[in-house]
Order: sequence, then C-alpha cells, then structure tokens
Amino acid sequence: MSRSVHFPVPPEVVCDYLADPANRAEWQSSLARVEDVVGEVGVGQTWTDVTVPGLRPRMRTTALVRPQRWAETGTWGAFEADLALELAPAPGGGCVVTVRMELRGRGPAGLLARALGVVSPAAVRSDLRRAARILGERHPTGS
Repeated sequence: MSRSVHFPVPPEVVCDYLADPANRAEWQSSLARVEDVVGEVGVGQTWTDVTVPGLRPRMRTTALVRPQRWAETGTWGAFEADLALELAPAPGGGCVVTVRMELRGRGPAGLLARALGVVSPAAVRSDLRRAARILGERHPTGS
C-alpha cells in the first residue's frame, strides 16, 4: 500500500511529531495509549501500542533519517506489520507524506493479514489526515 497525505507544516515538524511514540494516541485512532517506551526517539526505540480493542503490539523504530524518512515494525502474535513514511517538501508549502505499509501473518494468520491489508490503507490515511489537522492547528503559520 502506498498513499500520500499533505501536511501544512515543514517536514521537520511532521517527522518530529510522527516519530515520537508519546504523540501516537493523539493522532492514531486505534490507540488508547502507548506504554513501555524504551530509548530515545530514533532507530531501535521500542514501545507497546495499546489499541482500543486491547491488542498490544510491540513496536520498534527501524529507520529515522530526519526529516526525510521514518519507519517502524510492529509484531503481535503471528502478525507483523511494517510502516514507512517518506517526507518531502510540497510545492507551495508544507510537505507530502507518502506512506508504505505491509502486513504479514504466519500460517492461518496470513489470510487475515491479507484481508486487513485491503482495509488498512483507509485507516492509515485517515490517521495521517488527523495528524495533519493537529499540526496545522498548532502551527497556523506553517512553521
């Protein structure tokens, strides 16, 4: 899955916000909270996403090249998901965030992972739009 979302602020602001697990429950609709954060924001940082339904995937930052790229891997039981965000300045201001996501499941979970892979792009894009609105309200001049 690959989709893009426009943010009304510079890539540095977007990268700092999205890469910090402390902000996730604010913009990610499926999260109730984040727990067990280990390490500073950067490659190797880990945390647990506590989802609204109660699932607890363990997350790990796998790439951070500020402000161009951030990526994570999450694992929960037989499932694994990779999310990568590419950030680039947008013509006319702000930035464009292109997201790539892959869901995988071992054994029978593979079928469910494929089905979730069909519906997850809309949820991810909606969450990124929420993050863009939040940052736009906090930085009305785009800085």
